Amino acid sequence: MRTGIATVSIAGDFATKLEAIAAAGYDGIEIFEQDFLASDLSPQAAGQMVRDHGLEVLLFQPFRDFEGLPDPLRARAFTRAKRKFALMNELGTDLMLICSSVHPQSLGGIDRAAEDLAALGAIAAEYGVRVGYEALAWGRHVDDHRDAWEIVRRADHPQIGLILDSYHTLARGIDPDTIRRIPGEKIFFVQLADAPAIRMDLLYLSRHFRCMPGEGDLDVTAFMRAVLATGYDGPLSLEVFNDQFRAGLPRLVALDGHRSLINLMDGVRRAAPSVGVDLPAMPAPAPVERVEFIEFVTAIGDAPRIEALLESLGFRLTGKHASKAVRRFQQNGVSILVNTEQQGYAHSAFLSHGTCVSEIAIVVPDARQTFARGKALLAEPFGDGPNPGELDIPSLRGVGGSLLRLLDDHSDLAQLWDVDFIPIAHADDTGAGLIAVDHISQTMPFDEMLSWTQFYTALLAAKKEPMVDVADPEGLVRSQAVKSGALRVTLNGAEARRTLATRFLADSFGAATQHIAFACDDIFATAQALSENGFAVLPIGANYYDDLDARYDLPPDLFARLKTNNILFDQDDTGQFFQLYSRPFGDGLFFEIVQRTDRYDGYGAPNAPFRIAAQARLGQPVTIPKR
Repeated sequence: MRTGIATVSIAGDFATKLEAIAAAGYDGIEIFEQDFLASDLSPQAAGQMVRDHGLEVLLFQPFRDFEGLPDPLRARAFTRAKRKFALMNELGTDLMLICSSVHPQSLGGIDRAAEDLAALGAIAAEYGVRVGYEALAWGRHVDDHRDAWEIVRRADHPQIGLILDSYHTLARGIDPDTIRRIPGEKIFFVQLADAPAIRMDLLYLSRHFRCMPGEGDLDVTAFMRAVLATGYDGPLSLEVFNDQFRAGLPRLVALDGHRSLINLMDGVRRAAPSVGVDLPAMPAPAPVERVEFIEFVTAIGDAPRIEALLESLGFRLTGKHASKAVRRFQQNGVSILVNTEQQGYAHSAFLSHGTCVSEIAIVVPDARQTFARGKALLAEPFGDGPNPGELDIPSLRGVGGSLLRLLDDHSDLAQLWDVDFIPIAHADDTGAGLIAVDHISQTMPFDEMLSWTQFYTALLAAKKEPMVDVADPEGLVRSQAVKSGALRVTLNGAEARRTLATRFLADSFGAATQHIAFACDDIFATAQALSENGFAVLPIGANYYDDLDARYDLPPDLFARLKTNNILFDQDDTGQFFQLYSRPFGDGLFFEIVQRTDRYDGYGAPNAPFRIAAQARLGQPVTIPKR
């Protein structure tokens, strides 16, 4: 599988783009003309720079407003084309993209367009180059790949072929199976992009909201199945216009794009095993069976405060690591580790972020298979190696530089607590009734949201929920929920400078995991137990409960219990949701306790503004020193 990406898809100058694209492992690039023109490189120097990075120029684009023009505009279009063909010879590429005309004076007619392309093909042959014709979704006369193919077919010239773009087909709702009728040898190039399902002008949507395959709502898999059914075996290239990516880190965006191509083609292969996919085999994505543990790293002097908070939540010390300064606190099926190591990855995480969540461990059907899938998807193996006699737990680099540990119940990894930890006897109780990790909330710069959403959905058998806006008093935060079996993650994109999410990112230097939500079966019993333990509850204002009483016809006893215990409430057609929060600690970390009834599957988004306001009223949390 030869892969490419258009230079317009990522930020930076020409050299920066090439470095990022080469580092992400692509085979080549589409040179977007503006990127070349904005540089001070000669065509020969630009082409050589591409080759020096181990890349090839797969395509030069775009050439606009060519076909169907009246004279003298038509003659000028051919003159422009000759200049670009000469430029392509100097750059070292043999394929140019012509997109269907949007010129206000262009004339319709398939035969007229075919005659223009046939004439251009004769000129292209003189320069030893080819021309690919693409139907823009907003083209003046040609906005459908079926019409573009008919023009190419009638042009009937070996230098003239078709370029397909998943966005232009799928955003218009055109059935991708119509591609199957096109001979594969006449498809010169395939561009790929996804997009969210938003009712919006197609040109504006294209210029600002395209995303990598799998990050939006278009059926790019069906598109690629149809393309491969034609026998096409050329490059697959990304052409993505996105405001987030233009503001993002070039290497992260480039890597995200390459991962999207690998994941897309793996999905195509699984959906249609009979279709040949030139991609090394990789394990299938699998769902998460449970969250095994969450690890906090902190200073030796600050560990007692973290541990006291855990004990107020009903956790009890049940073990310590055999060789590291790590203590295990447990309650039913939930384990929290407190790490005070003075060396290795954990200590580096502490020096970088202060007290933070350094590791999340999940149980999957086969940990080493999921790890192999992660590596195939360009995820980075991460973390320290084991000490002698300890388990070698597969781990990948996660959000904010944290560790994502992978465990299972059928291999030696199932013996984690027996091999790596020394048990400590404790009273046999059920703590405060916390039974599982319900969800994990991770905060990141807004321009990284799509990338990390894809990380989870490509690595695991996961689904994403529609993105929602969370109203912080200081600005909006975008929130994207991802669910894989027993793992729920909410990814929050911070953009406005003064929101709680943004302040957390700044204060923790990008630590990512901001809060952990624990599940319980009876939140009122849990609230009573927490109160007896001295747990510091986040106080919720009286105005919230006055409004709650007006919005819901709740039994008086239930309403009184909610208000007395500072419990927030949400309800929809599927069930009810109860939320109880801790006060913030460290650089803005906090805990949440939730109860779901029936089939409620949300996260209490309507309550977020009131929780944020309650946290703001407390002022900044007491900061645990970083050193």
